[in-house]
Amino acid sequence: MFGLRRHRTRSLPRTLGRFLEGLSRPASADPPARRSNPDAVVDCAVYHDGARRPGPVHFAHAARQAQRHDAFVWLGLHEPDEATMGAIARAFGLHELTAAQAAATGHRPVAEVIGDVTRLVLRTARYVEHEALTETSEVVDTGDVTVLIGERFVITVRHGAAGALRSVRAELEQRPALLAEGPWAVAYAVCDRMVELYLDVAGHVERDLEALEEVAFSPGTPPAIAHIYQLKREMVEFKRAVLPLPEPLQRLLDREVVPPALHPYLVDVRGRLARAVDRVAGFDDLLNSILQARLAQVSVDQNNDMRKIASWAAIAAVQTAIAGIYGMNFANMPELGWRYGYAGVLLLMAGAAVVLHRRLKKVGWL
Repeated sequence: MFGLRRHRTRSLPRTLGRFLEGLSRPASADPPARRSNPDAVVDCAVYHDGARRPGPVHFAHAARQAQRHDAFVWLGLHEPDEATMGAIARAFGLHELTAAQAAATGHRPVAEVIGDVTRLVLRTARYVEHEALTETSEVVDTGDVTVLIGERFVITVRHGAAGALRSVRAELEQRPALLAEGPWAVAYAVCDRMVELYLDVAGHVERDLEALEEVAFSPGTPPAIAHIYQLKREMVEFKRAVLPLPEPLQRLLDREVVPPALHPYLVDVRGRLARAVDRVAGFDDLLNSILQARLAQVSVDQNNDMRKIASWAAIAAVQTAIAGIYGMNFANMPELGWRYGYAGVLLLMAGAAVVLHRRLKKVGWL
């Protein structure tokens, strides 16, 4: 009995400490993973009947909530790491390879179906403002965005500074009838924004090309070859973003995975994308023409320089020939004993130089 009382006496301070610790702890404390999303999550929301359900939500809770309420989740990510994508894959039932591909960057446009998930990859583009084109000017900044479309979710994974989707979400939330079509409405809105960015960048690049063409054929100082090559390299990057996209978009329309109500919208996107492709292809042809014209100008300038060098060399050759002949110091040479021989030779050399100069200048060599 005495031992039992002593054990209770010793355990009393420990119990009191646990009690005080429980009082100091907030009643609503949850694990960090349930309280807030990772830093890579730009926005996460549940949509039901075209309306966003209020309040912030963790992506794991949003996935369960969408299943219970016949809704869908739009999870927006920016440059997530593999650990974050692994947690998202477990929450939404994604294949591990699909999650790994979404975490990586540098993909080309593609559309493929993996199980019940459609993976759509688009390249983003952004025009970089610059005062003048130089050998290191960045004209077009590109990235990529991956859209993972499931039955109850759509996940957008963006890499790079270009192609922010916050405004896309805000505009789509203002169109509840379109948003009520589900995850494919988000996929359409992303495609529509990317094509809009392509046309915007194409407009800025067209003005740069017009200015470059005007300078290239002006009588003033022409642009350097390196400047034209720099713009050509930037156009190659822009072409990689735009030209491969029509095929994946057409594949989605042919497979009929898009809801019928959204089919006309994607057809409209395909038409505007065709205009962007034509403009980008025209830019490449125009750049090639400017480059060939500039190379031809360089060749002409080099020929003119060679003509001038050859003309002055011919004038100098006459003087050298006369001086060389009289420098032989032979005993019997004409005019050696003439009093005005030296002045006569100088006059002959000057006259020959004047005649050659006038003749060469008349034919355009000088």
